[in-house]
Amino acid sequence: MTSYTHLTIREREMIFLYHGFGFTIRRIGRLIKRSPSTIMRELKRNTTKFRAYSPSQAQKSYHKNKQKCGRKKILDQSPYKETIRKLLFEDQWSPEQIANRINLESNESIISYPTIYRSIYGGLFDEGFPVGSPGARKMLRRKGRKSVNKRIGDRRGRFTDVKTIHERPIKAENREELGHWETDTVLGHRGKSCLVTLVDRKSRFLLAGRILKNDPICVRDMIIQLLSPLNKKQCKTITPDRGPEFAKYKYFSDYVVLIAILQILGLHGNVEQMKIPTG
Repeated sequence: MTSYTHLTIREREMIFLYHGFGFTIRRIGRLIKRSPSTIMRELKRNTTKFRAYSPSQAQKSYHKNKQKCGRKKILDQSPYKETIRKLLFEDQWSPEQIANRINLESNESIISYPTIYRSIYGGLFDEGFPVGSPGARKMLRRKGRKSVNKRIGDRRGRFTDVKTIHERPIKAENREELGHWETDTVLGHRGKSCLVTLVDRKSRFLLAGRILKNDPICVRDMIIQLLSPLNKKQCKTITPDRGPEFAKYKYFSDYVVLIAILQILGLHGNVEQMKIPTG
């Protein structure tokens, strides 16, 4: 059994041309390799006593009718659409619970949970979500597995004793004075070696050093090395992010205090010879 294919715009143009020449239905069918019944239906459907056959108009009608074809989505015009939205987003119910509740309250089988799933995956409830996001799908429960944050990088070794950007001095936040640094790391393309960077918030002056391994101890040592030439006016605060590579934050944070003390005592020149704390 051969599958039927709809007439193309090219075929409709040939029908228009041959019909204008006065060719019979059968002859037109032989010329474009279509059955006479197809030609007859095409002319009858797109010709009236007020309008002659037009291939372009016939093609437009075909596309318009095609959009109306197919199975209609049950929930598109359903009075339960907003009820489902509320139970899904506000009450965080599963599609199974929602379907059971609606059917129970109506005393009949109104909707099934596979229908709700299809509507969710079909984007019916994605209004208000950013383009490209999972949309309403993220509200679905994941049975038997925990939700994993697919964030790049290792989450082991994260810490909470570092000051956040909201806790630094106002002058640092407003970039009013020198000496307030932000530190970060830039991984190499293979993820092993990396750059340790320190950027002064006001001047945007950059200090950077390369380490062979992105771990807390190497990062700590490089930060102290980069800070060692500075005095207390040049280094007042350091704000890292909360990545695991800054787990030794306390050591280089204490080092900033040490710089200030040695500056007062006039011993800052000896700071490079002091042993860096380990741990």
